[in-house]
Amino acid sequence: MADPESLRRIAYSPTPFSTWLGIVCLFVLFGLIVLAVIGPSLRGNDYEQARAQKRIERLKTLREETEKELTNYAWADKSKGVARIPIERAMQLTVAELAQKKPVPAGPIAAPEPQGPAASAAPAPAGSPQPAASPSGPAPPSPSPAAQSPSAASAPPSPAKTP
Repeated sequence: MADPESLRRIAYSPTPFSTWLGIVCLFVLFGLIVLAVIGPSLRGNDYEQARAQKRIERLKTLREETEKELTNYAWADKSKGVARIPIERAMQLTVAELAQKKPVPAGPIAAPEPQGPAASAAPAPAGSPQPAASPSGPAPPSPSPAAQSPSAASAPPSPAKTP
């Protein structure tokens, strides 16, 4: 068996220049082979052009189907009796239906009544009865002015004086 000193010299010996030159030559040779195989092949955009053409055809087909659905009569669900009508005709019918309806003024917008501790701290307007606060829960809602006095509800309103 070899002595440890000779084994150490073999393990830690510097790599000769020819070894490095051989490794570099192998990489260059591999690169040349790759260029020889790939180089002469067509580098056109045929694949991308084919994909773009397919997308254009699909888009054209989709637009034709959509246009057909929007402009023709057809059954949407024949079992339920739901039909599809052309969009122009649907707009005409909708406009005619809305023209027959009489406009109605919007109702007043009522602000929500405050709830919680802030509601009990707010002062009551003059002339309205203040409900007594109960320890078991929130105060009952105040009655409407018409419900306060039966005679006020049956009496006609008095005309306002103008100076």
